[in-house]
Amino acid sequence: MAARGSALVLAGALLLAGCTEADDQPSQPSAAPAPATPSASSAPTTPSPGASGRDLALSQPVEDSVYPDMGDPGVDALHYDLTLDWDPGSRTLTGREVLTFRAADTAETVRLDLAPDLEVKQVRAGGEEVAHEHTGKDLVVALPVERDERYRLRIDYAGTPRPTEAPSTRLDMEALGWHTTPDGETWTMQEPYGAHTWYAVNDQPADKALYDFTVTVPSPWVGVANGELTSRTEADGLTTTTWHLAEPASSYLVTLATGELEMTEATSASGVPLTYWTPVDEPRWLRRVQRTGAALDWLEERLGPYPFDTAGVVVVDSESGMETQTMITLGDTAYTTSMPVLVHELAHHWYGNQVSPADWRDVWMNEGMAMYLQGVWEAEAAGIPVADQMDRWAVWEPQMRAEAGPPAAYDPQAFGEGNIYYGPALMWHEVRGQVGDAAFWDMARAWPAARDNANATREDYLAWVEERLGTDLDALTDAWLLDESSPLRD
Repeated sequence: MAARGSALVLAGALLLAGCTEADDQPSQPSAAPAPATPSASSAPTTPSPGASGRDLALSQPVEDSVYPDMGDPGVDALHYDLTLDWDPGSRTLTGREVLTFRAADTAETVRLDLAPDLEVKQVRAGGEEVAHEHTGKDLVVALPVERDERYRLRIDYAGTPRPTEAPSTRLDMEALGWHTTPDGETWTMQEPYGAHTWYAVNDQPADKALYDFTVTVPSPWVGVANGELTSRTEADGLTTTTWHLAEPASSYLVTLATGELEMTEATSASGVPLTYWTPVDEPRWLRRVQRTGAALDWLEERLGPYPFDTAGVVVVDSESGMETQTMITLGDTAYTTSMPVLVHELAHHWYGNQVSPADWRDVWMNEGMAMYLQGVWEAEAAGIPVADQMDRWAVWEPQMRAEAGPPAAYDPQAFGEGNIYYGPALMWHEVRGQVGDAAFWDMARAWPAARDNANATREDYLAWVEERLGTDLDALTDAWLLDESSPLRD
């Protein structure tokens, strides 16, 4: 995460990095509140083999066990077409959204998440205006729907977006969603939720959808979003960009940034198109994020081909970083643009983006493997055994667990703390030691492809891991993920 989140990320305050540059060094982890145990669980969701078009985005949304007020399991969003005009002078966002969705259940109304700062002007379905109520963050549309039928809503809205409070003690993620700088530039990070601060959305991880964006801002500013930049035009003092995200994403993985940003293009060694969007007056950030190709090369050696068509980075006025799908959002600090963070956020494109948790109780599935891969990279960069890196991290892990709870049963008001990173990373090192390098890396490489564009639960994931490795790991994984105290290490 994040913002890694934000959903978040790994902020410098949470990570011990064996960095290669002096200004990359983070501080010691901070404290978190006492633990509470959320409820379990949900069913895994995998698109049918050979699915194409909007069928790629078929999901089985569930009521989240950690944040049940967010999202609606009755809505399976398939495609968001967002036309967004941002006026930095008046701080006004004007949006027209066309949402295509499958009704996951029969109901008299459709409920979406949309912040109260945004006033809904009109909702239309089937060419007709339909009634709606917008109370708090709940937008309820009076549209009767039948299970498994598909519908399209057009929602026109406008207002001054503001971030929402984060369920976390992390200093780099006090607020989620839309952020506006004093100059009127904007950026978003929204893990575990916050997309609803700027568009109407089923704001939960279990519901993946396809996206198209049309973003208009005053020139010479530009709007940056996920996926491929398909057009960029200027007229009447305005710049309009269009973006297409070809594979489905959970709402926390969506990004939007506006400002005076310069685009630099490159290509990775394996041929992945890369784009870097950096402030025009701060070239140092471009120099740092241009290491993305090297980070991607390193990961592809271990995890196989990058699972998306494009990759990029947008640098914003933040102190965090987030694995937003195909367009990583990084804060403008030495740590968030460091090589360990680039490795971590790119690793999420396999663990977190290609296959995502169905429920926020299992965010450790994203962070544990991404953190372990970061640790392996750091050890190699420092010329030390990976075991030595794990020994360093193990010093902090008991305190993190005590303060925020076990990684898979954490305090809901301590989202994104160090407990979901370090404990699961240590667990994976224990598994690697038990089964050997060849079996471990085969498993790590095979899992994301086995659940391509899907969501999974802890039960689904760990059962698959045990079958792949041919060994019973229940005692080991239960101890690392659920025990109040840190397990003994081999």
